[in-house]
Amino acid sequence: MKLILSLLATFALTSGSAFAEHHFEKRVVLYELDGVTFESTIVYEPDNDEVRPGILMVPNWMGPTEASLEKAMKMAGDDYFVMMVDMYGTDTRPTNGSEAGAAAGKLRSDRNLMRARAAKALEVFKAEAAPLGLNVKEVAAAGFCFGGGTVLELGRTGESLDAIVSFHGDLISPTLEADAAKTTAKVLVLHGADDPYVSQEDVETFVSTMQDTEVDWQLVQYSDTVHSFTNPEANSDGSRYNPTSSKRAFAAMHNLLEELWDE
Repeated sequence: MKLILSLLATFALTSGSAFAEHHFEKRVVLYELDGVTFESTIVYEPDNDEVRPGILMVPNWMGPTEASLEKAMKMAGDDYFVMMVDMYGTDTRPTNGSEAGAAAGKLRSDRNLMRARAAKALEVFKAEAAPLGLNVKEVAAAGFCFGGGTVLELGRTGESLDAIVSFHGDLISPTLEADAAKTTAKVLVLHGADDPYVSQEDVETFVSTMQDTEVDWQLVQYSDTVHSFTNPEANSDGSRYNPTSSKRAFAAMHNLLEELWDE
């Protein structure tokens, strides 16, 4: 559990980028847990010198990629620190769906390991970003697909988070019934109503379980929307980008965070 290295790098995005109006800084953080080295990345707008909230962001099953880094920057904007989490370790970087499925499957089959890695990432995020201006008392977690399931799992540990946001994430877990009530964060689930991989049966199980808790939760379903609807690279029958649903989902997340953190 030793933090072994932290590197600070600064980069300016090209004028053709959707983020050209921002000048983000990127802090690449290497840390260790149980003999595995992880490389996560903190992004933030350095021109804002105010103390800011943070979002722990867990990517989809492909792990840390340039596309996920862009998503982290989109989340950060002027307002937040965001850490894109490496859940696999530096020796595991999937290059295709088969490799990604194996990497994600290892953690889905071992929820204690998934929880431990997510909790370690949160610990590192707070420690590394606090000196940069992170308000460690205002932190949320958000994830996409595999990452959405991961942040819901982290919430079931009772981890102190203000909010948990799942974008087209896994809703069913072996821990759901036993541990759902332990969640202290406000939960927002953003789901494609036609998602073939997270079925309406799964949605109904999630809803009925959450109804038996005192957790503050919401579930929003988007019509004509399947899996991976925030991913511009998704283009199959079951996983496809939906720009309208993506825009609405990010707006829903920001609305919740503004409700929590804006005074």
